[in-house]
Amino acid sequence: MELYYSFSVLIVLASFFAYLNIRFLKLPATIGIMIIAMISSILLVVTGTIFPKTFMNFSKLIAEFDFTEVLMGAMLNFLLFAGAIHVNLKDLREQRGPIMVFSTISVLISTFAIGLILDFATDLLHINLPFIYCLLFGALISPTDPIAVLSILKDAKVPKSLETKIAGESLFNDGVAVVIFAVILKLAQDPASDFSLPHVSWLLIREALGGFLLGTVLGVQSSKAMRKVDDYKVSVLITLSVVMGGYLIAQAMHISGPLTMVAAGIIIGNYGKKTAMSATTKDYLNKFWELIDEILNAILFLFIGFELLLIPNILSFWSIGLICIFIVLFCRFVSLWIPTKIIPFKKKFESSTIKILVWGGLRGGVSIALALSIEEGPHKKIILAITYFVVVFSIIVQGLTIGKLANKLLPKAKSATL
Repeated sequence: MELYYSFSVLIVLASFFAYLNIRFLKLPATIGIMIIAMISSILLVVTGTIFPKTFMNFSKLIAEFDFTEVLMGAMLNFLLFAGAIHVNLKDLREQRGPIMVFSTISVLISTFAIGLILDFATDLLHINLPFIYCLLFGALISPTDPIAVLSILKDAKVPKSLETKIAGESLFNDGVAVVIFAVILKLAQDPASDFSLPHVSWLLIREALGGFLLGTVLGVQSSKAMRKVDDYKVSVLITLSVVMGGYLIAQAMHISGPLTMVAAGIIIGNYGKKTAMSATTKDYLNKFWELIDEILNAILFLFIGFELLLIPNILSFWSIGLICIFIVLFCRFVSLWIPTKIIPFKKKFESSTIKILVWGGLRGGVSIALALSIEEGPHKKIILAITYFVVVFSIIVQGLTIGKLANKLLPKAKSATL
């Protein structure tokens, strides 16, 4: 009953905030809902002294939600599958080189670059944050968030090839980033663990390759099953079982659940739709997952807005928070620029393309969920606060301006390959 009550409150708030956004703000749905939730959080804090019971009850409701478990264990799987099922495999193949490099090598470069610069910045500001926790922040903030990217790119008018690069990278870099984060977190909490190169490499290979293989098997087999019945109600149930059952299998096998969902979604969205579905089934399936995507995105960005209530004295971290915004953007540029100069891609990257890729690399709920998963201790509060600063700036400022930036830079680069 408690869970039903909590979700009921969130659904009501999400629908009300979505209405207010469409009626008055007229912003992209996810950004508008998050901004209204943040304003509501600030108003709750301000009026908390007048109505302390209301403030405490609502804060307790938000605190009772295990955001990390809800997002990483449930919502992320649905959202990744919903995004991947609409991805064109042909477009991904055309951009496979940059996507593979940016979702692996660039994540590693960004993690260590952010860790090193943040360590230097905290020393200058006399903030007690050990180097290993600076690296931990680098790991959780380096991957671009597929949920934020896919939802906002729908409203940003960028070329298809460039959109594929950004969306493809964000879909595939989660598996790598989560493993890097888990390794660094374990090192911070238990330095005696095995962190040899062979062991860490095996973890990465098992997570990534295992997730791809499992997702491919689930996608192919479920497509074959749908072809034999071609009933839209059964097809929807089959895709739901792929997401929910596939996650349980991935967890039991200790492989990447996010990559499993991405692979399964791409297979069903391309092979399944072409060979196993009538036009009616395809239409119902598309509309069902679009609706799931919109509902869960609304709840997720509502969560992000209200997470402000869970970070006490966040304004006391404003200086290091603002510095981290610039650090993350700079390291994002470095992590993309170095591979484009060293690796001989088939098509040259112009500076305008890299700028758009840097600005389009949004951070979102995944980073906050990873920050919340850190054990309680003296360093968790600052990591959570600076993560929130970067995420909010990323979603609101970068999310609202990526389309304008693309329109401004692309005329100067008509001859460039995007």
